[in-house]
Amino acid sequence: MPAPSNDQLVSFYKEMLLGRRIEERAGQLYVQQKFSGFCHLYIGQEAVSTGCLNAIRKGKDYVIGGYRDHVQPMVLGMSARAMMAELFGKATGCVRGKGGSMHMFSKEGRFLGGHGIVGGQAPLATGVGWKIKYSKEDLVCLCFIGDAAINQGQFHEAMNMAAIWNLPVIFIIENNLYGMGTAIKRTCALDVLADRAKGYNMAQAVVDGRNVVNTYTQMTEIVENVRKTSKPILIEIQTYRLRGHSMSDPQAYRSKEEVESERAKDCLILLKDELLKRKLATEADFEAWEEDVANVVEDAVTFADESPEPELSELWDDVLAPEPEGLVFNADMYRTQAETAALSLEEVMARR
Repeated sequence: MPAPSNDQLVSFYKEMLLGRRIEERAGQLYVQQKFSGFCHLYIGQEAVSTGCLNAIRKGKDYVIGGYRDHVQPMVLGMSARAMMAELFGKATGCVRGKGGSMHMFSKEGRFLGGHGIVGGQAPLATGVGWKIKYSKEDLVCLCFIGDAAINQGQFHEAMNMAAIWNLPVIFIIENNLYGMGTAIKRTCALDVLADRAKGYNMAQAVVDGRNVVNTYTQMTEIVENVRKTSKPILIEIQTYRLRGHSMSDPQAYRSKEEVESERAKDCLILLKDELLKRKLATEADFEAWEEDVANVVEDAVTFADESPEPELSELWDDVLAPEPEGLVFNADMYRTQAETAALSLEEVMARR
């Protein structure tokens, strides 16, 4: 497959830079108690989302992920304002303040979450793959999942069904080497996590997720192959998170030397060096981009801070799916079903 163009490389850098700076700002705001709850930052893994999501048809192909989900929807087109306002739990957020950090969604970007249940996105992605195939759509579904989440039973069930039914699902393991505070080598018997695909007679691949050029190039080929064959694949993208698992993680399980060694392979540094090498940018350009991104980030923070809280009257909105057109809600019917469920078999037969 062709490598990204010079314009794409510059775009990739700006995209990754925004993801990095807005996550750094989110970490500061969390400490300042601007929002609370769980918060999992994506710092260090930006080349994964940029490389993968620029290889698909944005707004058409489906994407679903876990709870480290702030950056992915922005790559798909969500504004920094909508993301930050959702962090703040404001009505102007992408889910009107009801999702928060772990549950970002974007109908326009076909980003289906943001899921707090570990591994819970895998069966949902298989369901999306079934919908694509049943509807005969020329689409794929990307499912991002954490390295430790592949030990969940539902992941294996989802993989098995996707393989049996030949569904166009691309399962992407973001291997950042640690599941919370435990090294993956202590929880998985495999050296190559992608080898789990062999148990389902499924294709597999390993991608260097620190290099956005390599990630984009490989993913472009993989996406088009899955689109053409309608067969799933398991990909291990090797990366590293430069911050803790969440904001409450003291990171006592890894050495400062290890982290510093990984910082030298930071995806932003690697791409910056490549842009300088190709003479596609100067140091002045990088300074200007930093200023532009800083303005976008602070604008998002101001917008979120000044946005209104959700109205109390919206508390029950969007809890249930809207009723299909023409369907009349019959409370008596549901009440009868509930009463019937509490009856013994003999009583049910007597009613009939």
